[in-house]
Amino acid sequence: MKELAIGIDGGGTSCRAAVADRDGNVLGRGKAGPANILSDLENSLLNIVESARQALSDAGLDAESVASVVSVVGVAGANVMDYGQRIERALLFTEGRVVTDALISLQGALGDADGIVGAFGTGSVYSARRNGRLKGIGGWGFIVGDQASGARLGRDLMERSLLAHDGVRPASPITEAVMTEYGNDPERIVEFAHTARPKDFASYAPMVFKHAAEGDVVAVGIVRDAATAIGESLDALLWPECPSICLLGGLAEAYEPWLSERYKPLLARPKNDALQGAVELAVKLLNDKQRGAA
Repeated sequence: MKELAIGIDGGGTSCRAAVADRDGNVLGRGKAGPANILSDLENSLLNIVESARQALSDAGLDAESVASVVSVVGVAGANVMDYGQRIERALLFTEGRVVTDALISLQGALGDADGIVGAFGTGSVYSARRNGRLKGIGGWGFIVGDQASGARLGRDLMERSLLAHDGVRPASPITEAVMTEYGNDPERIVEFAHTARPKDFASYAPMVFKHAAEGDVVAVGIVRDAATAIGESLDALLWPECPSICLLGGLAEAYEPWLSERYKPLLARPKNDALQGAVELAVKLLNDKQRGAA
């Protein structure tokens, strides 16, 4: 079988893969379940491999040939302790690199150019390339980080719904809707919170943005706090000659109207998505490997 590269975007909601030849032509795509390595490493590994098998099958290739491909896997949490190395050791690929989701987002959005990328899906993470040098921030998981992520929006909604239920803060249509969903029983919300995974919290993000657009005071407060957090992270990476800022992920478009006006002149459409970034890095790894063997 000819040498192939597989790029994998291990997201908190799903794991996407694409297989390409050494020229970067995508031959097939695959999709599997979430890859939350910090909260569920075992199933994340299964989903990473399954998405690769699906991509090979979609390309008309033997799915079991997954062990003979070169791969780059981008996943949140790869920068935490030894999680990245543990995944590299466990995966079946002939050569596999595990990198942060920030890096594949950056590569997809900017190619090899300089700029800043913020990615907002189930989690959130930022990265910048300046004069070819990389810097990343965030991506620490929604319990202590991932501000402005879908998971944090959902968590904040649950928190403020309980505060409204207790009379600590005013109620609003969105908090009333949440309480109704849980039978006006705060204990059911607490039970959900203790068993929910990031993607379960993130499922409430569209509800937050919908109510915020309608002027719901609680939803507006949640989104404004998140937009402030985005600005703080962008400021930590910005430099005077920064050419562009790209916002990626399922929530990127929803956030644009809420950002400070001073960022808007720099906003640029990404060249590609995080999966394409993973493919580009995997193709580079494959070609480097072939040159090294020559």
